[in-house]
Amino acid sequence: MDEVEVVVAHRERTTLRVGDVFLKVDADQTRLDVEVEAMAMAPIPTPEVLWRKPPALAIAAVQGTALGCLGQPSTASPAAWAAAGAAIRTLHDAPLPPWPGRSREEIAAELDSECEWLLANDVLPTDLVIRNRELAETALRPWTPVFIHGDLQITHVFVDGDKITGVIDWSEAAQGDALFDLAILTLGHEEHLADVVAGYGKDVDLGLIRAWWSLRSLVVVRWLAEHGFDPHAPGCEIDVLRKVMN
Repeated sequence: MDEVEVVVAHRERTTLRVGDVFLKVDADQTRLDVEVEAMAMAPIPTPEVLWRKPPALAIAAVQGTALGCLGQPSTASPAAWAAAGAAIRTLHDAPLPPWPGRSREEIAAELDSECEWLLANDVLPTDLVIRNRELAETALRPWTPVFIHGDLQITHVFVDGDKITGVIDWSEAAQGDALFDLAILTLGHEEHLADVVAGYGKDVDLGLIRAWWSLRSLVVVRWLAEHGFDPHAPGCEIDVLRKVMN
């Protein structure tokens, strides 16, 4: 039997890999429901669903390697990053999923709560939080909803050479702001933003992408710390926030 690899393990969900099979166990069955339906709807490569038996979902591994990893330089070519941008554009041009995404009011409330926690617990310097929050709030303008992946980290995009072979982890897919997906993909990898936008093939507001970088980084610091991840690691979320100060 192949070795069992623990890919992710925390209180909300666990993902195991055995050979070419990933087994996802999630405490929230709604997330698995969304993941299965979103993959079926998405017009870009996604993993094959092997079977579903709550609370578990088994999916096949996709070919290739991840586009990169937060906090580490990406070895993928500019053409691969551009291909990721083109795939995102294809997704955003697809029909909307039937379920709504988070509202601007919900996101704003989360931003308020997390900034209060960061300041109350002296996690980050006050001026760092305030300046990033000011920028983050500009992302919360009205937008035309599109079909977004919702958690498009570079570890979720797989490539083989310059070709996209699969996009994984669709549990946050919903209707939402197109720039959010572009921001999450390029978080901590600003050097590849131009390649992604070129592949996306549409004018985008780079200032709003940076605003989403700040918002995303502010709201995930507590969650990361509480689930065994390190937002202070070089090149990760807190470094992203510090760049705003420069």
